[in-house]
Amino acid sequence: MPDDHHGRSTRLDAVVRDRGIDASDPGSGPRVARVPEPHVHDTFSVKGIDTKRREELLEAVLRDRDGVSAASATARNGTVGVHHDPAVSRDGLRETLEACGLVVDPADRAFEVRRASQFASARVAVAVLFGLMVATPYIAVLYPTRLEWLFYDPMTVAYLQSLLDSRMATHFFVNLGALSGIAFLVACGPLIKRSLAAAAAGRVTNESVFVGSVAALFAYSTAAAFTGFGGTVHYDLVAYAVAGATLWTHFGAADPATEDHGAAESTGSADAEVAEGELADSDPVAMTDGGQ
Repeated sequence: MPDDHHGRSTRLDAVVRDRGIDASDPGSGPRVARVPEPHVHDTFSVKGIDTKRREELLEAVLRDRDGVSAASATARNGTVGVHHDPAVSRDGLRETLEACGLVVDPADRAFEVRRASQFASARVAVAVLFGLMVATPYIAVLYPTRLEWLFYDPMTVAYLQSLLDSRMATHFFVNLGALSGIAFLVACGPLIKRSLAAAAAGRVTNESVFVGSVAALFAYSTAAAFTGFGGTVHYDLVAYAVAGATLWTHFGAADPATEDHGAAESTGSADAEVAEGELADSDPVAMTDGGQ
């Protein structure tokens, strides 16, 4: 039984059976392969391989081809990489992929897809690392002064409060404000751009509400830290919101921009796919090849 959400055999499973490839016990962990020096690398952008088993089956089929030394399929960033002899053409690799039930688009989008995936991973790293850098001073200094009843040493709390009342507090809050602000601008950059575009179009979205709320909280905290406003500085909540939204976007929900792009591509090619009538509903839907 193939491991996919339809629970039915796909063309990829048929190719594996026809070639006699043993995929009953796919290996786990890092895959290491020796790539000869003359071999070149081609990257394809793939959409539709949505399970770990399909990744492993496709890799096994590609490695079974003469002249291919290594192959890797990653559904998360939608790419398939192939190390192969220069004598193996991209058209030949495309035919192999099409034989597995994948639709190969001649558009050169693999580089853009991989770069977008790398930027998304970088945003996650910035959100998490900067969030920890903001949370640590709060846990060590600010939270004890705000939750005195949790701590047994009033002298320690009084000492920490004296530090916050001194000139050192300015440098302290400058660092926290810079860290949380950079994390917000970098990690939530795509959300900010989409929110601005929605505002320009006169629309209010969930992302607009989130971006506006975080920006307002950051402005409130900045006023409380550097003016006589006297409010509570909540750079920690800014950092937590940024980290939570970034992790959710990366791991828990699809990127709206990606969804819209995929919907447009699907609409544009729907008539052609219906005319072909060759792929089953359970087959992967689309695949675009990328640059070498």
